[in-house]
Amino acid sequence: MKNQRPHLHDIDLKTIAWHAMEKYGFEPRFPQNVMDEVNAMQERTFFDIPKDMRDLRTLLWSSIDNHDSQDLDQLEYCERNPDGTIRVQVAIADVDSYVQKRSPTDEYAAHNGTSVYTGVLTFPMLPDRLSHGITSLLQGKDRLAVIIEFLVHPDGSFSPGDVYRALVRNKAKLVYETVGEWLEGTGPLPKGIQDVPGLEEQLRLQNEAAQILRKYRRDEGALEFDTVEPEVVMENGEVRGLVALTPNPARALIEEFMVAANGTMVARLGAAGVPMIQRVVKTPRNWAGIILTAATFGETLPEKPDAKALAKFLIKEKTADPLHFPDLSLAVIKLMGPGEYMMLEPGATPVGHFALAVIDYTHATAPNRRYVDIINQRQAKAILMGKPGPYSAADLSDQALWLTDREKASKKVKRFMRKSVAALLLEDSIGKTFDALVTGAADKGTYVRLLTPPAEGRVVKGEQGLNVGQKVRVRLIKTDPYNGFIDFECISREKMA
Repeated sequence: MKNQRPHLHDIDLKTIAWHAMEKYGFEPRFPQNVMDEVNAMQERTFFDIPKDMRDLRTLLWSSIDNHDSQDLDQLEYCERNPDGTIRVQVAIADVDSYVQKRSPTDEYAAHNGTSVYTGVLTFPMLPDRLSHGITSLLQGKDRLAVIIEFLVHPDGSFSPGDVYRALVRNKAKLVYETVGEWLEGTGPLPKGIQDVPGLEEQLRLQNEAAQILRKYRRDEGALEFDTVEPEVVMENGEVRGLVALTPNPARALIEEFMVAANGTMVARLGAAGVPMIQRVVKTPRNWAGIILTAATFGETLPEKPDAKALAKFLIKEKTADPLHFPDLSLAVIKLMGPGEYMMLEPGATPVGHFALAVIDYTHATAPNRRYVDIINQRQAKAILMGKPGPYSAADLSDQALWLTDREKASKKVKRFMRKSVAALLLEDSIGKTFDALVTGAADKGTYVRLLTPPAEGRVVKGEQGLNVGQKVRVRLIKTDPYNGFIDFECISREKMA
């Protein structure tokens, strides 16, 4: 009895998540001095509007996020101009107005660098009273914000506009899935939109602007990937399953506005001549490998890195073989290399973001969730107040290195927890068989992804001769939620063409 395997209900995923955070160098618990500082903060009310701030509370602001999100960082609003351009305003939560530089709360946030979403537990960068409360752009609440404006032209290009401070009020907290289904024509008008007169027309205009922005970036070589990164489904505190998120117009809308807003922030910081942190994806570190990968699909890519040619190839394969496209996406992403933060001196030539097909890019739109966004917000606010930037080039260079490390670590935590959850969900399926695709075949091991549920594991029997992309039938032989292990035996395979 001593060696009996624990039943899935005895497995404490929350404890596993805490240990994963500590393993990768995060502080999962807020120190007492941080909690004392945040609990002493007074939520601001606005009877008189500060002189350096505009009152934009009457505009039809709305947010689109996950159904359970409370750390709302941005709102959106659009207006069509007589010349056919669309003026977009993105309101960003003014986190800096509560979190002072070098305060205990700031130092904790700087150390962790990001909120970590494990699916089982969320480890916020800032205490809930801030990120879910007084700095969150919650529906019906008056909030301080930094507004980023840009102009969308009929051809899909955009011109950076003004950056300024304002008072805003979210009219509707909307959800990606329901808004996306409505925009696609597969679902009804969400109640949150129905309840606010004029909001339906506002969202349609936002979608129009996002669609032409997206087409322009595609034409410029923006890369579109589909990677199966399962999300954990929780009900009443219990894990119920894994689901793969699918792209939809609502997610695309927010993505396009964030790309343009972040580009606008770079333009504003650049015009002021201050050093900044940019978000970059360098020229692919293994373009030769990408050429070889494309060749296996009968595609010839140029000898020198070419985003437009790669984008065209990816779109073609997504249309031709959507089942295998997530695995092609993952292979290309690995060959490209990871994104990173980099300090840019005033006047220096930017590296650019190869995958997004943009030159000037940063992260400035999620200060409740990422520390680099707070840094950029402080830089922008100093410019607006005519003060020197609060960070030197040396400060930003150090921050860029550390925050790149923290982002990589957060991804490792999330990947580990997805494996642990999948191992738990499959605990009672030992001996059952599943359809799967081979996602890795190398000396270090052979791996497959189940089609349903979207879980990954290692083939430890019958793996000889398997190739990436091959469809197989596997039998589950072992799970270990504590280490995130799932082991399979391959019992049959399709013949490769």
